[in-house]
Amino acid sequence: MNPILTRIDKQLNDIRADQRLRTLPRISQDRSRYIQVDGTTLLNLASNDYLGFSISSVLARAAAEALQVYGSSSGASRLVTGNGPLYTRLEEELAEYKGTEAALILNSGYTANLCLLSSLADRHTLVFSDRLNHASIIDGIALSGARQIRYRHNDMYHLEKLLEQHTAHPHKLIVSDSVFSMDGDLADLATLVRLKKEHRALLMIDEAHATGIFGQGRGLAHELGLEQEIDVQMGTFSKALGSFGGYVAASRQLIDYLVNCGRSLIYTTGLPPATLAANLAALRLLLDRPDIGKELNSRAEQLRLTLSIRGIDTLKSASPIIPVFIGDNEKTMQVQHLLKEHGIYVGAIRPPTVPKGTARLRIALRADMDEEDYQQLEHALLEILCG
Repeated sequence: MNPILTRIDKQLNDIRADQRLRTLPRISQDRSRYIQVDGTTLLNLASNDYLGFSISSVLARAAAEALQVYGSSSGASRLVTGNGPLYTRLEEELAEYKGTEAALILNSGYTANLCLLSSLADRHTLVFSDRLNHASIIDGIALSGARQIRYRHNDMYHLEKLLEQHTAHPHKLIVSDSVFSMDGDLADLATLVRLKKEHRALLMIDEAHATGIFGQGRGLAHELGLEQEIDVQMGTFSKALGSFGGYVAASRQLIDYLVNCGRSLIYTTGLPPATLAANLAALRLLLDRPDIGKELNSRAEQLRLTLSIRGIDTLKSASPIIPVFIGDNEKTMQVQHLLKEHGIYVGAIRPPTVPKGTARLRIALRADMDEEDYQQLEHALLEILCG
């Protein structure tokens, strides 16, 4: 056998032996709060569609109208002919919404982080990155050629000591998720702002899981009144906003720089007009319903309290992302299966997505859940985990 195929075969066998093999689920209905998995209808608490916007008739109508007017594709990269009028409108409204000089739409949150980090950092840059940052941040740093210095998760004392060790280095970038996607906890943005000022670093935050949820939808930076203190905010339309695409909100200077140097913007076809129209509709819908995220956070707090009273570990979650810590890979899969038998579908998260020995269920609450859904979830978790 070819040596590369031999290595692949061994690696797959190792993954199977460690109960980490991933397979694509057979989902026949993949939207709204109910989905069909292998022919069974389940309450969907594995999605990032936190606000239920993906099935909004407002978004669907906007997308359909754009499809009729502009066609199915942008046809080229944005710097050639793919930069239609919907791009301009969306970026102007997004910048106003985020309170920044300018905004830039990219094809996904992943490519937004690749674009940002590979452009802002180079081999002369030190990037201080939270150990639990999203994979797209890690990949963007690697692509940049910068030196990555990882600090312990949300450990501001550790970050401060690392910055002090490199105080003479002129090019420093601090990057963090604002809401961490697998733990559901929040970054200490106030301390990050203080440290970036004291050490003359650039500060970038990933608001992917905070957009739509905190700060009347604008993100955690706005919730804390720190939006003007953070140099770069990125986020996505593909989670709480129910559509697709990533964004960057920053100064005009920085956006102009990305247009000229961001390879994942320059060398890819623009988003379809229907997607841009849905993004616009989602942004306007959020403006009309600014407290929807706050209400969801309140329900999440009630559930965490219920679970905590019964000794169920939800780590330090402070968002609609509620992890149920289990630790063992095989047991995590067993509990996921038992929840399916109770009519509930949640994510079973194992290494390498999370550190070894920290497998957990990932429950993603939704704004369109009703009281019966919450009761169903609570009853199932308590019966399975507490006996």
